[in-house]
Amino acid sequence: MIIFRYDQSFEGLLTALFDAYSRKQFPDLLQAEKLPLPLFYDEVHTVITDTEKAERVWKALQKKLSRFALSGLTRCWLSELPETPMLLFRYLRKVVDTPRSIETNFTDPDILAMAKLSKKVSDERTRVLQFMRFQKTAEGIYFGVMEPLYNVYPLTIGHFRDRFADQRWLIYDGKRKYGYYYDGKEVNEITFADPHQQHLLTGKLEDSLLDKDEKLFQQLWKSYFKSICIKERLNPVKHRKDMPVRYWKYLTEKG
Repeated sequence: MIIFRYDQSFEGLLTALFDAYSRKQFPDLLQAEKLPLPLFYDEVHTVITDTEKAERVWKALQKKLSRFALSGLTRCWLSELPETPMLLFRYLRKVVDTPRSIETNFTDPDILAMAKLSKKVSDERTRVLQFMRFQKTAEGIYFGVMEPLYNVYPLTIGHFRDRFADQRWLIYDGKRKYGYYYDGKEVNEITFADPHQQHLLTGKLEDSLLDKDEKLFQQLWKSYFKSICIKERLNPVKHRKDMPVRYWKYLTEKG
């Protein structure tokens, strides 16, 4: 067994692909540097992430893949599933080795797996856009928390920046303990010194932190939500499918 150890970054993955072709040796396993080695293996290569190598690989991929397929690579990477790095590596190797485009060859199990995973991540991004509920703080910042299945916040920044261009906002991932803050000009990634603050866990700000009119707006939204609900047409199964229960604790109308 040949093992490539890398820093678990996307640039590191692209560097690993570069190294594999340079060495004419391909890994059976991609492993994080911090993990212990398995009991049995033949050789270990430590990948040193190199921006220049990663760029060369990315430019080569740009010549062989459509923009949609390139975006799919990013979406799959953001899934953070343990099997993703090796899946991506196999896929990229096939892209490099095949003279024609392979991105729609769904008879290939790796290409099909990539397409399915990309769609799952894309669907999760859509749910974040649909179900993010903001609360206005006393400082005039619109604050929202969610715990998406996949690391999709980077895919939502463009939407929130365009949609709320004239407002300051902060979105926080309660699962991954990071977020993004828009100050009215630019978006920056942020973390908190104490990620165990109650409002970062529950997504609900204490009354002392809320804008003076926020409680009223929340009550109005709840009243509107109840008024448009037709009890005779309730379909709990479809409701849970369209609005997964795991999001309910963040929804104002469910509070």
